Amino acid sequence: MDAIILQILNGLDKGSAYALIALGLTLIFGTLGVVNFAHGALFMIGAFCAVTLSRLLQFSHTVIDETQKDFLGNPLQVEVPYIYDIFGQATGDVIIDWAVPISILFAIPVMVLIGVAMERGLIKHFYSRPHADQILVTFGLAIVLQEIIKYYYGANPIPTPAPDAFKGSFDFGAALGFDPNTIIYPYWRLVYFAFAAIIIGGVFAFLQFTTFGMVVRAGMADRETVQLLGINIDKRFTLMFGLAAAVAGLAGVMYTPINSPNYHMGMDFLVLSFVVVVVGGMGSLPGAVLAGFLLGILESFASMREVLEFLPGINQIIIYLVAIIILLTRPRGLMGRKGVMED
Repeated sequence: MDAIILQILNGLDKGSAYALIALGLTLIFGTLGVVNFAHGALFMIGAFCAVTLSRLLQFSHTVIDETQKDFLGNPLQVEVPYIYDIFGQATGDVIIDWAVPISILFAIPVMVLIGVAMERGLIKHFYSRPHADQILVTFGLAIVLQEIIKYYYGANPIPTPAPDAFKGSFDFGAALGFDPNTIIYPYWRLVYFAFAAIIIGGVFAFLQFTTFGMVVRAGMADRETVQLLGINIDKRFTLMFGLAAAVAGLAGVMYTPINSPNYHMGMDFLVLSFVVVVVGGMGSLPGAVLAGFLLGILESFASMREVLEFLPGINQIIIYLVAIIILLTRPRGLMGRKGVMED
């Protein structure tokens, strides 16, 4: 039982990242009909927003510290972050420690602007083009963005730690009545799951209960009719592209303590996220979220030692096997609209 609970927790952790990226992909496909292969790059850019803010907060200048002496008795030169000058050392240390969560405030406007610029500057010219053209141009854009990040930040992963308050692990075993230390899980992974649940709930609430969201949903169902009512649905769809970019970026920001940011992390998640979208149903937001968590849990169980001893390497292909089965038996996906991908 403890092994099962641990694998479910691992699956929810992976599924959170899959669901957030797939949610943004589905928002773009459902509103604009665009297959956006640059979406993984948005996840990567979000992660590097956290790296950038962390570096900015630690930007320092040299001062003479009279309280510290070298072996000759001369005062030492020390590096002092500029943020100490503004807030003081104690508050400055707290801000630096909480750089990753604070990066959310930095990443939201950055990601929205990048998303709107991508849609207005490039993707709008491919609305009426075949999906193959959309895939080629967005995949090329993803490679360009990846190389830009590699040029400025280097090819090596950049450790970006979680706040000290969330370092360490939670003893699930003791909380659930098992022996202590039987189910240990990192605090930050639990934070990531809770964060993903909040973002997913917020997106669904926005679409369901706001006038803007209701107009967008109407436009997704019948774009021409909404336009005939005098509503500028194109403007709203552009803002939805920015929202989808922000969702992917926030997923990347909060993932940095789990997986140190590197220039190819977007590609690592992109293919898996598209598989999640296909399994859940193209254009189905609930399907994308459901498939993300289900496939994350399935991949986690496939990584168990007992399973790998019986089926070596199954953890590397299990998601693709499920996608093949779904496409053969139910081409529209688990929750896709009838007729989508069933031609």
